[in-house]
Amino acid sequence: MKIRTAHHEDIPALAYLMEELGYPTSVEDMKQRYERIASNPNYHTLVAEIEGEVVGMVGLHYDIFYERNEDYARIVVFVMDSKHRNKGIGKALNQEAEAWAKENGLVAIALNSGNRSERQDAHQFYRRLGYEATSTGFVKLIEA
Repeated sequence: MKIRTAHHEDIPALAYLMEELGYPTSVEDMKQRYERIASNPNYHTLVAEIEGEVVGMVGLHYDIFYERNEDYARIVVFVMDSKHRNKGIGKALNQEAEAWAKENGLVAIALNSGNRSERQDAHQFYRRLGYEATSTGFVKLIEA
């Protein structure tokens, strides 16, 4: 297994992984999103690759605390191909995410995960990695 920074060539695999996460995404949609993400220096996308196939990804964002003087990373997407789960891929991606955060002087990593029943295994995975459930997230869509 190899963990590396994502490239434009990975866009079809990233679209597939977003589908795996429960977010229908066409390759064209992912291309538009990835181009914006890759051009923003506050974002960093890592992929896990096995024998040339992208099987997982973690997308990070460099954030600034309001309540502290330090900065932190936010995981905005974390997903493994369902055919490759429970093989240590997520743990390896998380270790690389933590290394990136440390290299950038960040003091914490935060993430949100939906409260849907199908996310319970992911919640247990995050706890095993040392994350604590400390808040409830809310979202409100703004109508155009």
